[in-house]
Amino acid sequence: MEKGLRSIIKIIDAINERVGRSVAWLTLVLVLLVCGDVAMRYLFSTTAAWVMELEWHLFALIFILGAGYAFKHDRHVRVDLFYDQFSPRDKAWVNLSGAIVFLIPWCVLMIYVSFFYALGSFQIGEGSPNPGGLPYRFLIKGSITIGMLLLLLQALASVAQSILVLRGKEEEESIISAPTNE
Repeated sequence: MEKGLRSIIKIIDAINERVGRSVAWLTLVLVLLVCGDVAMRYLFSTTAAWVMELEWHLFALIFILGAGYAFKHDRHVRVDLFYDQFSPRDKAWVNLSGAIVFLIPWCVLMIYVSFFYALGSFQIGEGSPNPGGLPYRFLIKGSITIGMLLLLLQALASVAQSILVLRGKEEEESIISAPTNE
């Protein structure tokens, strides 16, 4: 069982690592786009609706698709008042209960709701309501489903990791006790 859990964790970690590192490049694209947009506004007093929409689409993709990566590297929001002082076993209990009670149900709900949100957008061929805006708004709406699926997978990997720690099958320096800087 431990071997299977480790394999699952490794596969999920690899998926979120690859997606997170790929999405990180969108930050550079976003910065260049914003700088170009600002230059066009100040130098030529012009901008385009598609540029502004692309800015918020990229911003959304960075956060939505990067959520699993952030969770994998323990860079998510948490009140660390007591958590930092916990033993690896206590951290495993907190992570396990938090994932089962809060994170996994929330991800499942978000996947369900966002899927139909994107599907409805796809069915009507929704585009930007702004003249000159971006078409295919369902793509950005569909990314919510994908991002929540990636976060759900990472939550399942966290549950598996917690189980290994609680069963004494994982070393103290696990991903639960300290974030990695890979």
